[in-house]
Amino acid sequence: MTRIASIDFADIDMKAIAEFKSGIALTATPEGKLGAAGNSVDKLTGGSISRLLASESWTKAKPGKARSISWPSGIDAESVHVLCMSSQSDSLEVRKAGAALGKIASGSPLLFVSDCRQNAPELAFGIALRNYAFTARKSADESTGGSVTFMTANPDEAKSASESLMAVADGVFLARDLVNEPANHLTTTEFSKRIKSLEKTGLSVSILDEARLAELGMNLLLAVGQGSASPSKVAVIELKGGKDEAPLALIGKGVVFDTGGISLKSAGGMEEMTMDMGGAGVVVGTMLALALRKAKANVVGLVGLVENMPSGTATRPGDVVTSMKGDTVEIINTDAEGRLVLADLLWYAQKFHKPAAMVDLATLTGAVIVGLGHENAGVFSNDNTFCGRFLKAAGTEGEGAWRMPLDKAYDKLLESSIADFKNVGGRPAGAITAAKFLQRFVNEKTPWIHLDIAGVARTGKETAFAPKGPTGWGVTTLNRLVASHFESS
Repeated sequence: MTRIASIDFADIDMKAIAEFKSGIALTATPEGKLGAAGNSVDKLTGGSISRLLASESWTKAKPGKARSISWPSGIDAESVHVLCMSSQSDSLEVRKAGAALGKIASGSPLLFVSDCRQNAPELAFGIALRNYAFTARKSADESTGGSVTFMTANPDEAKSASESLMAVADGVFLARDLVNEPANHLTTTEFSKRIKSLEKTGLSVSILDEARLAELGMNLLLAVGQGSASPSKVAVIELKGGKDEAPLALIGKGVVFDTGGISLKSAGGMEEMTMDMGGAGVVVGTMLALALRKAKANVVGLVGLVENMPSGTATRPGDVVTSMKGDTVEIINTDAEGRLVLADLLWYAQKFHKPAAMVDLATLTGAVIVGLGHENAGVFSNDNTFCGRFLKAAGTEGEGAWRMPLDKAYDKLLESSIADFKNVGGRPAGAITAAKFLQRFVNEKTPWIHLDIAGVARTGKETAFAPKGPTGWGVTTLNRLVASHFESS
């Protein structure tokens, strides 16, 4: 697994600052004011920082952005990065500022002189999230995770405060790694092995094989993978850190590669279908984060691991399959496979874990990208209170999420003449009818959220917290949702 940058905290030491060979960073307000430690560094440089802050360049600097001085006099550092940050910045703004600095540092060793120890953990978190690169499949070691040292007052306090954030960063990195992995490396069997290895963090993991899935009647999930040589599996990951309360269920689509099956996708861009297990990646990453920070909560993660391939044994358009619930589904399009996986998982979660609430995540539809682009995940829910809590968590974490409708009028689009219903409703409202399909497998009294993350799981350009590629969207939001509403006091 890709590791976060080595981040440490130390007392302010002017001699060490003067002799540091790489980059030094500090903060200044938009008005050009430095803290006590910043002023001390300025004196070492003969006033170089003051001159920068008095320049026209600084007046144009926006909060969260940095200006750099190369080879300043008086110290050994190659550069000094001055980060524009208001003293009134909230935690998200501080994280974004740290991420901007992480991009500038680009993996080189960094010494951050911090006047505000309360901000140091959030700055470190931002740096860690942005300082990511997937190099596991390169022949040469090109790892970029450079060391970062924060010099601040009371470093032990800052280090302690950062530990839970670094646990979340580890979860985000795991989610990104899983999405980055090629399908010939992350097979259903390999994925299940990696999940099983998380038991060393205190999680309990069970892997259900095809024989057990057939015994349970999870025929929708099995139908997706029956054309592949890779066996279908379900991983059940449990965190039992709470008391006797019912768990929160996190449910992820884990299609390790999606050709579309018999309803074959076009060749252009199919190589990106390694990302179709993005929902499972977020669930696994979130479970790791919760375990590492020892969350006092009961949470169960369920991921369906399948591969959707065309072959002589593949499910055909027009086939009718009976779900674990007992409903029959006419499969019109085998490329609408994720909802089949999630349907059986939702029913399994309710039957065996009696959850207090459920959240499912999937790179489910192209339609949600048409509607929301790459800025927001589509959010569908049967419970206003639960949905409101999730949206608040997403806003706090800076992860775009937009609630979509679930009106009953859309149900008629799924009507089938030969089965209880079909798996697609046509082109209109494609993301909504996918969610309506899933809602049929949710008990009315179970609070439920469906997240269509097709547009946010992986992007073609960098984001505030991630380079181009997988984002790990959802790990920080789900972690906050658990911390705010599902942890025991």
